[in-house]
Amino acid sequence: MTLLLNSQSLSKSFGAKTLFTDLFISIFTKDRLGLIGPNGSGKSTFLKILIGIENPDSGEVISKKGLKIGYVPQSCEFPSIPVEQVLMDALTKENLTDYDKQLLVETWLSKMGFNKKHPATAALLSGGWKKRLSVVQQLILSPDLLLLDEPTNHLDLEGILWLEKLLMKEISSYVLVSHDRYFLQNVVNRLIEINSTYPKGMFAIGGSYANFLEKKEQFLQGQIQQERSLASKARREKNWLRQTPKARTTKAQSRINTATEVFQNLTLVQNRNRQKKTDIRFSTTQRETKKLLVAKNLSKKMGNKTLFEHVDFTLSPKTRIGLMGPNGSGKTTLLRILAKELLPELGTIKEANEIKIVYFDQHKIQIPDHITLKEALSPNGDYISFRGQSIHVNGWCKRFLFSPDLLNMPIGSLSGGEKARISIAHLMLKQADILLLDEPTNDLDIPTLERLEESLIDFPGAIVLITHDRCMLDRVCNCLLSLGDLNQTTLYPDYAQWKAAQKSPVLKTKESKHSPISKPKLSYLEQKEYQQIEKKIEVLEEEIKQFHQLLETITDTNDLAEICTTIGLKENQIEQLYLRWQILEQKE
Repeated sequence: MTLLLNSQSLSKSFGAKTLFTDLFISIFTKDRLGLIGPNGSGKSTFLKILIGIENPDSGEVISKKGLKIGYVPQSCEFPSIPVEQVLMDALTKENLTDYDKQLLVETWLSKMGFNKKHPATAALLSGGWKKRLSVVQQLILSPDLLLLDEPTNHLDLEGILWLEKLLMKEISSYVLVSHDRYFLQNVVNRLIEINSTYPKGMFAIGGSYANFLEKKEQFLQGQIQQERSLASKARREKNWLRQTPKARTTKAQSRINTATEVFQNLTLVQNRNRQKKTDIRFSTTQRETKKLLVAKNLSKKMGNKTLFEHVDFTLSPKTRIGLMGPNGSGKTTLLRILAKELLPELGTIKEANEIKIVYFDQHKIQIPDHITLKEALSPNGDYISFRGQSIHVNGWCKRFLFSPDLLNMPIGSLSGGEKARISIAHLMLKQADILLLDEPTNDLDIPTLERLEESLIDFPGAIVLITHDRCMLDRVCNCLLSLGDLNQTTLYPDYAQWKAAQKSPVLKTKESKHSPISKPKLSYLEQKEYQQIEKKIEVLEEEIKQFHQLLETITDTNDLAEICTTIGLKENQIEQLYLRWQILEQKE
C-alpha cells in the first residue's frame, strides 16, 4: 500500500466561519474513501485544496511525485461542441496517435451509455448526462487518484447504478464527497467524517458505511460516558474548592490546577456531545378524510410520445407513494398534474373539499445570491408565522442550524446544503394535506436527510415522492409505483423488490390495465398479522424502556455500546412494524 497524498495540519476559514482546523488525512493506493460531514464543514473545500484550486490558511498537502489527480466538481458545464470533441480535447496533452485517441473516445462513449439520440452538443445535455460526461472526461485520462464532489447529484437512479459499476471497475483509488447512504455502502472501503463532534475534528474508520455507523455509535456512546465521568469529577472538585483553605491539603495549588483542567475538559466534551439537528416539522390541516384524492384513468402525452396511460390510485392519510421509472417515463409530469400545473389527456382527479396540496420542486427553487439569509428565511419582517405561532427570525434560523450572527450574510456565501435547508424552511410554512416532493434531498447532509425522513414518516397526510435516494425510498414509502411500461401498472412494496424486478420481469406484480392501483383485501394470515402488530409494538417499546433504565447503571463502555446497539435494533423493528401496519391498513 503506497501513500499517494498526505494533508498535514490543514486549516481553513471563510471570514468568521471556521471550516476545519489542524486536519490530518492520508490517502493510499486502493483507498476508496468516502468523505462525509454536516453541510458547511468544508468537505468540498478540502477537495479543492487537494487539487490546488483553493489554498489552506495553514498546513500543506504533500503528494507522491508524478501523482496524476482527476477532479469532478459538483456542477458541470460544457461549451456548445460535440460530446466526442469534449473527450478528444481532454486527450490533447496525451502522447497518443489520433487513431488511438479516437478509439479511446469511442470506447468511453460506449461505457458512458451515450447514443445518437442524445443532443448534438454537450451544452444541451441534461444535468445527469453532463455529470456522466464530467466523470468520463476525467477517467479517460487514467488518473492515479480521482476526486469526486457529490457525484450522484443530478443523476437519476439509473445513472447512480451506472456510476457505482463504473467506479468499482475502472479506478482503484478515489475520494468522494456524498450524502447518498446506499451509494456510500456500495462503493467505499473507508469513511472519514469531518465534524466538530470529534476531538480531532474528524473520525476515520476502515470498512463499509454500515461498519462506520456501528463504530461511530460506539465512539459517541463512549464520549457520553466520558462526559458523565468528568461531570462526577467536576462535582467532587467543586465541593473541594468550596472548602476553607485550612481544610484543603498542602498540595492545594496542584489540585486547583487539576480541577481547572477537569472543568475545561468537561466543557469541551459537553460541546462535542451537543449534536444539533435541523428541526423539520411539516404543517398539516389535521384533516381526517379517508380519501384525500382519487385519480382514475390518467393518461398523458408529450408531443407524439405517450408517457403513461390508465393510471389509477387513491391517496389517503399516511399513503406514501414513491414514483419509479427511467427518465422520460413521466414521474415529474404526474406530480405536475396532481399539482394542477398540467392537464391529463384523459382521466379524472377527484379531491376532497378544500384540499391543500403543496408541490415542492427543488429544481425550480432559485434563491437570489445577493439577498441575505434573514431575507431568505423571513421575507416579510422579523417574525414568521408557523403552526399558528409567531416565531422571531433568530429562533427560526436556529431550527435550521444557522447562527443568528449569519443573518446578514448573502445567500451566495452559503453551501448547497445550507441553501437546501432554506428551501425546506419555506416548505414547512405551508399547510398541506398532500405533499408532492420532487427530489427534496439534493445537497442535504446525512443528519438533515435522516431528520427529513423522520418528519415525512410522522406526516399524517399523503405523500407522493420522487427521489434517487434509495435509503429514503425504503424508510419513507410504503409502496412504489413504477412508470414506463404502457401495458401494465406495477406496484412494489419496497425498493429491493423493484430492483429485483428490473433484472427479472417475471417478478413484477402485474395489474389490470384499467384497474385501480390498489392491493387486494387482507388474507386470513394477513388479518391475523394485522391484529397482532399493535401488541408486538407495545412489547418492544416496554423492552426499550427497560434497556434505557439499565443504561443509567452501566459504567463499562463495551456493555454500554452493546445495549445502545440493542436499543437501536429494537427501534428499527418497531419502525418496520409500523410500516407493515400501514401497508396492511390500506388493504382493510
